[in-house]
Amino acid sequence: MQTAELTLNKTILEKAFATMATAKSMTEWYEENFKTVSKYVHATSRGHEAIQIAVAMQLLPQDYAFPYYRDDSMLLGIGMQPYDLMLQLMAKRDDPFSGGRTYYCHPSLRDADKPKIPHQSSATGMQAIPATGAAMGFWYKESVGLSMDEVKPVVVCSLGDASVTEGEIAEAFQMAALKQLPILYLVQDNGWDISANAKETRAQNAFEYAKGFHGIEAISIDGADFTESYLAIQNVLDKIRTERRPFLVHAKVPLLNHHTSGVRMEWYRDDLDEAKSRDPYPVLIKQLLDAGFTSGQIEKIEKDAFQKVKADYEKALQAEDPRPEDLFTHDFAPTPITEEKGERNPAREDKVVMVDCALFAVEELMRENKECLLYGQDVGGRLGGVFREAATLAQKFGDERVFNTPIQEAFIVGSTVGMSAVGLKPIVEVQFADYIWPGLNQLFTEVARSCYLTNGKWPVSMILRVPIGAYGSGGPYHSSSVESVLTNIRGIKIAYPSNGADLKGLMKAAYYDPNPVVILEHKGLYWSKVKGTDMARVNEPSEDYVLPFGKANIVQEIWPQDEDETVTVITYGMGVHWALNASADRKNQVEIVDLRTLYPLDEETIIKSVKKAKKCLVVTEEPVNNSFARGLAGMIQEKCFRQLDAPVMVIGSENLPAIPLNSTLEQTMIPSADKVRAKIEELIQY
Repeated sequence: MQTAELTLNKTILEKAFATMATAKSMTEWYEENFKTVSKYVHATSRGHEAIQIAVAMQLLPQDYAFPYYRDDSMLLGIGMQPYDLMLQLMAKRDDPFSGGRTYYCHPSLRDADKPKIPHQSSATGMQAIPATGAAMGFWYKESVGLSMDEVKPVVVCSLGDASVTEGEIAEAFQMAALKQLPILYLVQDNGWDISANAKETRAQNAFEYAKGFHGIEAISIDGADFTESYLAIQNVLDKIRTERRPFLVHAKVPLLNHHTSGVRMEWYRDDLDEAKSRDPYPVLIKQLLDAGFTSGQIEKIEKDAFQKVKADYEKALQAEDPRPEDLFTHDFAPTPITEEKGERNPAREDKVVMVDCALFAVEELMRENKECLLYGQDVGGRLGGVFREAATLAQKFGDERVFNTPIQEAFIVGSTVGMSAVGLKPIVEVQFADYIWPGLNQLFTEVARSCYLTNGKWPVSMILRVPIGAYGSGGPYHSSSVESVLTNIRGIKIAYPSNGADLKGLMKAAYYDPNPVVILEHKGLYWSKVKGTDMARVNEPSEDYVLPFGKANIVQEIWPQDEDETVTVITYGMGVHWALNASADRKNQVEIVDLRTLYPLDEETIIKSVKKAKKCLVVTEEPVNNSFARGLAGMIQEKCFRQLDAPVMVIGSENLPAIPLNSTLEQTMIPSADKVRAKIEELIQY
């Protein structure tokens, strides 16, 4: 056994040193050519190489890795070439990760022969939740028999120690410990944030911190010693593959290069001599000599590495830059749902409320697709959602497919990145729109940008359901409208249906769409308990009914009038019902366009309707100032100016910080049919 291990070690040591020599040469060559390569910010792994290579050499193609921006040695260790990394360094068109869209060492990879790497952002610690989501995906697939790998995959999440102080890390650790997920959190601790050191920024290191999460086993090692690192990682990965539980490896390393090319270490570091004394490079050379390598053999490896780096650099310099037209690719993956299909209004004995249309849609999807699962706060078997929107689903499909999460909006949203990456389709819920804010970090940085910044390799296929709007004295923390914030996040699709048929059709379309979808569901329409919302009840559409995004619906149509003044009302959600009730006495003069989806937006239907009516009112439940509705009004004014007989007007809630609890104040705050009627009259008389 000892002989075999020594033989193995010699082979491993040689490969590791070749990789480390390459990484070191790249760092030095970048410094030597600083004026050229510093056009774009970059960071290198100098000082961190040993632990990164030790991990990389033991990953398999079925594994998932979530590196961070200092992990170029890890990328070399899994088989990437210096040329590949340099194409990203110089933001070239053939950059295999992003096509020149994002920084050096921000990888995304879907090669068959290498570990899979979903989208990696610059925001430190952000990868922990998507990585844990991928591990939760494996947990689910193994629980329900979707994964039959002989050698089970692992997820590796690489982190800098400073990022472990962030709250989202705690959310990831909690879920990994709770569900015993197959993930390794690799924490590379160099003692520095940027210019702030450990004494200034943390009460304990990651190893000590992890002890508070029962169910995560943690070890601390010298990450600058390749042999110690390799053997420790080997042991940990073997346990994760067989025992399917989480580990944290705290690797102490020196930082031997700048934080980034733009933040130079000599500006603030007072520990450079001490850091150099822990350089992993001479440590590995000594291990090579002890294993029987000669100085000549070592020098040849170094020379070959340097020549390779230099040649790849010259080649990368000559590579083509992106073309202007490349800017416009891969914002979304193509969707197969492009037209309305199925029976929208079949004969039924009773009409169905909106919340049940969504429930039936999800049930049908889960029955047909084992990859579909639902999770969020209180959606599990005990309650089935605070609006009963998941009632009976856990009982029908099991606790592995329909389960509660902690109060973790960031995890609920961000975990879908990893879930989607391993081939699942998560439907997740944020309990109220008022509580979506902790999830916006993940939605904006990880979910929305994944397809674009990976050049189309990793679109995030997920559905985020968000109950929204004021209803029944919900008060300031259960009544908000947030669509203006969401419509400013590019890379997501947004639905806001006004009735059960649209909700079911859009839910089905969202499931088959490979992109992230947010469905805003007005609480006041769920059961049609609000006066004047009976039209939200429908004959439940057929199981195969789908409604494509970006197709508005003219719910009340008029013909061009020569004598009477006419108005188009552009609205969505509850606004549709306000408009229908407000225009009951003027049906021949008021056209109502229900947007159904806020993105993509059906501009063609909007503009055609406005040009016909020549006057336009946009109705929203949000406060008007700086809102989506006002932006929509601006677009209409710009494109229909010559046909308009009056300014485009907007009505919404009062411009106040929150919706009060008192019912009188609530009704004073938000629009109503009466308020919309008055605004329509104002426009007609204009």
